[in-house]
Amino acid sequence: MARDIAPDTASDAAANAAPEASSFDGATPGAARAAGYWFEDMPLTRAHWAAGFVLFFAFVIEAWEMMIIILSAGNIGASFGADAQMIGALISAIFLGMIPGSILWGKLSNVIGRKKSLMISIGGYGVFPLLSAAAPSLEVLWWVRFFAGVVLSGALVVTFPLFTELLPVKWRGRGTVFLSAGWPVGTLMAVAVTTLFADAGWRWVLGASAIVSLWAAPIYLLAPESAYWLAARGRTDDARGVIRRLSGRNIPAGGLATAQGEAHMPFTGIFQGPMLRVTVLNTIVNFCFAWGYWGMTSWLPSLLARKGLSAPEGLGFIALSALFMFPGYLTASFLTGVYGRKKVMTAFVALAAAAGFGFAYSDTMTQLYAWNFMLSFFSLGAWGVWNTWMGEIYDTANRAAGSAWGVMLQRVANTIAPVAIGAILVAGSFTTTVAFISLFLAATFVAALFLPETEGKRLG
Repeated sequence: MARDIAPDTASDAAANAAPEASSFDGATPGAARAAGYWFEDMPLTRAHWAAGFVLFFAFVIEAWEMMIIILSAGNIGASFGADAQMIGALISAIFLGMIPGSILWGKLSNVIGRKKSLMISIGGYGVFPLLSAAAPSLEVLWWVRFFAGVVLSGALVVTFPLFTELLPVKWRGRGTVFLSAGWPVGTLMAVAVTTLFADAGWRWVLGASAIVSLWAAPIYLLAPESAYWLAARGRTDDARGVIRRLSGRNIPAGGLATAQGEAHMPFTGIFQGPMLRVTVLNTIVNFCFAWGYWGMTSWLPSLLARKGLSAPEGLGFIALSALFMFPGYLTASFLTGVYGRKKVMTAFVALAAAAGFGFAYSDTMTQLYAWNFMLSFFSLGAWGVWNTWMGEIYDTANRAAGSAWGVMLQRVANTIAPVAIGAILVAGSFTTTVAFISLFLAATFVAALFLPETEGKRLG
């Protein structure tokens, strides 16, 4: 069977042909150490920046595709004569598909590798925007979006764990929080595409997303496979090549320990022994946090309409909110390296919950803007930390399964929330709806208090 690290093999060959680079300081020749050891004092190099760039845009694509259906929902509903409940179900379709998809990709990424899984997910997704654009009915469109979710969930499961496993220990938190900033970029791209093709209709808006499949090529060229995963498969020479590519340094022959037993850890390992407590907390945080954020986001255009904003004004409001996410990510990125994951995550979620309640009880347009911008700042900053922290709380043997489980729980919440919030919105007021959503952010805060701190610690 052909190996799945073609770009790395070329880099390794070049490194072997070049003069021998210096080994890591303090390494004892012949002493076999776990992969995590070699990332403790690793410098941040151009190889990390290149991998970060392609993975950042992979997350942009994920955000773009999840937001585009929301921004097009009004036009789709008008085209098919659908009511709010039917549109809520359509918004949920992609997330419903991500539920089985997350479990599938969590297992698959442990078998074929993080990088290959990401390439297949991004590359294979491109057909679904074209099928969406050609859908003759709302029912067909629902099924297309469902299977789009099955395929796209591979990128959601893999992107952050892969980058976590490529970064030096001291840069891991800041780097992956920066990666999270792809969400507002994707949101802005969705707004831009929706505006650009507004006159052409929603079919053009959805169909334009087919171009994202081309991003599989940069991933192939610039993102290496995880050295942790390679070591777990017994492929220590390949893992040493990845570490050399990332660091510009060699490690001694025999210096990387194999961890082949980890390759056969079943998916159910996250529910056994000490992992069970972590998984219970992971379940609560992912479900409640996703409900609190997506319940608001999925109905934000309709919620704003309740406050008197027109459709164009609502798009402008969403775009401005996305801009406030950037300083949230940057602030969280800096603070997590100083105070650690737990303090920053819990503080940001608590402030996001407070902002949510403020938004719920806003009386004026100024208050509406101020509280929502505060909500965007703190909730997305917290998401940046959580995207990092979720992978770190598991060891290498369970990281893919733990991340897949977390993503699945997010999608369960994403699936239920639009329908449930739609029903509440029909029967209740703006204030009742938003206050109910904010309660889930408060629950997220409580659960996060009991998770272990991982800042500055080697990946297991």
